[in-house]
Amino acid sequence: MTVQVTKLPSGLRVVSESRRTVETVAIGVWVDVGARFETKTQNGLTHCLEHMLFKGTKTRSARDIAFEIESVGGHMNAYTSRDNTTYYARVLKEDLPLAVGLLGDLVINSVCDAEELEREKDVILQEIGQTLDTPDDVVFDHLQSVAFKDQPIGRTILGDADTVRGFNRDGLMEFLATHYLASNMVVSAVGNLDHQQLVELAAAKFEKLPTGSRNKPESAHYVGGVHLQERELEQLHLTLGWPGVSFHDDNYYAHQIYSTILGGGMSSRLFQEVREHRGLAYSVYSFSSSHAETGLFGIYAGTSPNLIADMVPVIKGEMETLVAGPTGQEFEIARAQLKAGLLMALEATTSRMEQLGRQLLVFDRVIPVQEMIENVDSVTQQDVSTVAAEFAAVDRPSIAAVGDSAIVSEKLIA
Repeated sequence: MTVQVTKLPSGLRVVSESRRTVETVAIGVWVDVGARFETKTQNGLTHCLEHMLFKGTKTRSARDIAFEIESVGGHMNAYTSRDNTTYYARVLKEDLPLAVGLLGDLVINSVCDAEELEREKDVILQEIGQTLDTPDDVVFDHLQSVAFKDQPIGRTILGDADTVRGFNRDGLMEFLATHYLASNMVVSAVGNLDHQQLVELAAAKFEKLPTGSRNKPESAHYVGGVHLQERELEQLHLTLGWPGVSFHDDNYYAHQIYSTILGGGMSSRLFQEVREHRGLAYSVYSFSSSHAETGLFGIYAGTSPNLIADMVPVIKGEMETLVAGPTGQEFEIARAQLKAGLLMALEATTSRMEQLGRQLLVFDRVIPVQEMIENVDSVTQQDVSTVAAEFAAVDRPSIAAVGDSAIVSEKLIA
């Protein structure tokens, strides 16, 4: 399994890993633009554009796109994050040219028909409504909004009803022309393929991509705050947040191990103490998310409102006791979990394709697997203790909650 990277004269990067033991290929087009690149009035436009690229090109209707990929047993989809947009497909090895052609057609020849846009905006409004109806999803948007208050990175990926209704074809086409540049994109593929053939296909199918300098988003910084949404629910959905680290931070892996020990699985401190020992929550876990220059560490818990006063001190207590350092056993378990996760991801062609594409966008290079393993192994118990001390020293974390907000105000903020 050899990784090969080729940079075309246009600036488009092509990365692949060949696996002769499989019969399929996972291929993706990574675009270095996400929700954090939007202005306030554009919020949700990146996601809307992702939808619209499937709604017809100069050579194919939306129906043609769906039928062509599925007629060979393949599938195609896309997703938008705050940092990038990804279009991907998985096909049998002999259908790689078709997949490259379809993906190239989407990102280069989309027509963004005005009538189709009006229909799709209604679809997106339904998607927004579905998210708003899911409290354990929307609470994370609220946490992001207070952690990075009044910044593009703090806004939702979907946008809101007002911004979505305001989108028009001219705005989408201008955004497409500004950000969908060869230098802003990576073609990543993993499976039974030949790298040189992939390069030739990409060069032919993406040759009309405009060139230009890569665009950068507004730099972000953690602010912190509180967002409480009052709703009649059986449970209170609570998130707590602290300043995290970027992908490039020397302490990135120490933060990952800390998060794993604190709330990363069934053996974690939060799961064992909050759920198993005390029965204070059904779901409780921690997470560490990173971006190019910043990050967010957080804890989520879903619990009965009457248990919040008992649960939060337990969470705080576990964070404080971890300042003394993890035990040897839990430290080794956490490192094993991280390494296993990295290695297991290599076995799935789609996961590996995503990893390669993301690494080229973030680091402008593919990070060898052995280097990632060594980075995990280089973290010490003292490193974890240092991270724990930094979080424990924060007087008040960011708070976002959906449910009985009055009890949050009374028990956590007052």
